[in-house]
Amino acid sequence: MSGGPAGAAPSYRVWALPGMPEVREGDDLAKLIAATEPGLVDGDVMLVTSKIVSKAEGRIVEATDREAAIDAETVRVVARRGTLRIVENRQGLVMAAAGVDASNTPAGTVLLLPEDPDASARLIRDGLRDALGVEVGVLVTDTFGRPWRNGLTDVAIGAAGVRVLDDLRGGTDGYGNPLSATVVATADELASAGDLVKGKASGLPVAVVRGLPHVVADASGDEGARAMVRVAADDMFRLGTSEAVREALNLRRTVREFTDEPVDPGAVRRAVAAAVTAPAPHHTTPWRFVLLESEESRHRLLDAMRDAWIADLRRDGRSEESVAKRVRRGDVLRNAPYLAVPCLVMDGSHHYGDERRDTAEREMFVVAAGAGVQNFLVALAGERLGSAWVSSTMFCRSVVREVLDLPESWDPLGAVAVGHPKGTPPPRPARDAGAFIAVR
Repeated sequence: MSGGPAGAAPSYRVWALPGMPEVREGDDLAKLIAATEPGLVDGDVMLVTSKIVSKAEGRIVEATDREAAIDAETVRVVARRGTLRIVENRQGLVMAAAGVDASNTPAGTVLLLPEDPDASARLIRDGLRDALGVEVGVLVTDTFGRPWRNGLTDVAIGAAGVRVLDDLRGGTDGYGNPLSATVVATADELASAGDLVKGKASGLPVAVVRGLPHVVADASGDEGARAMVRVAADDMFRLGTSEAVREALNLRRTVREFTDEPVDPGAVRRAVAAAVTAPAPHHTTPWRFVLLESEESRHRLLDAMRDAWIADLRRDGRSEESVAKRVRRGDVLRNAPYLAVPCLVMDGSHHYGDERRDTAEREMFVVAAGAGVQNFLVALAGERLGSAWVSSTMFCRSVVREVLDLPESWDPLGAVAVGHPKGTPPPRPARDAGAFIAVR
């Protein structure tokens, strides 16, 4: 940042703007600001608290139930603890209570964020240009909490005429080291500076920053604050804990088409680590996972399974056309870049010498193995990997054991195709959980 005379140390000034009246619906904020005789010059940045923007735009609504108002503004719940909700709101912002504010507004009403904060900032900027003949940047600011940090700070939720991000990637630091990940949130830094002089309860909703003309953008560089919202694909911390579990369960879909992108073996091993946390009888560990990471091992297994399947179908009296058609259905495994074969082992199981109890004993182990496979599939979804659990290996267990050189005690429980999904799967059909519940 630089400002002041040439050769001087970099500096800037920030001050709150006195004289702003109480804002009401329909007020022209640019005219109200201009009426305070702010003495603006080209290159200044105006920091305008979102509350007065919302009031001017009539975003005050009657709401005896604030929670209902939050519901109406919420697109996605990120995390919940008791009555506190962190959500993504209609503006794409992730914040507490969707930005619905019951302070500084008459009793029985709540204040919603501006409908389009970038458009609000542009309107103020254009109005100041018309009223005062100056080219300034405008930020609409609001107060956020932050993950992993105590305390609140102001950030920019709307911007006009401000370079909201300063991308330093491709440059070097003072020691000549390349900068590969440094993108500075300039607009948020400005918003925080303004909050230091506006305060939360001092009735000073507008501040001015002077001395940083390089952050003021022309029309070609006017991205708006929307450019600061991280897209879902780049967000490593998109959900809270319980919400992440539900989202991973929802992402767990049967994927039958995969891209050619290689699968990270480390991601699969992390999924196995999640799989073996499943419950199991008698403190046993009935899961084993055979990971087929080479193309040769996959083809060798699938070729042997195909031959066994064809032999079974022919024994059933199927026509050659029917055999070929059914074999083609198994291509989901052949087209996957990675295969895992989950297996059940009965080590630690009890033998009662009674058919009823011995059958129940094996069923307990099968259920535990299935729970492990479900954990595996959900963890793969959390790694953004698609999967398809196919039962084929259960019909030719001896073949699988021979090809993969497995102990006789390992029972294959199907095969899991793993890879990066090609395309987006269709929406999951809605299911009423109540249809699967019996209450006594």
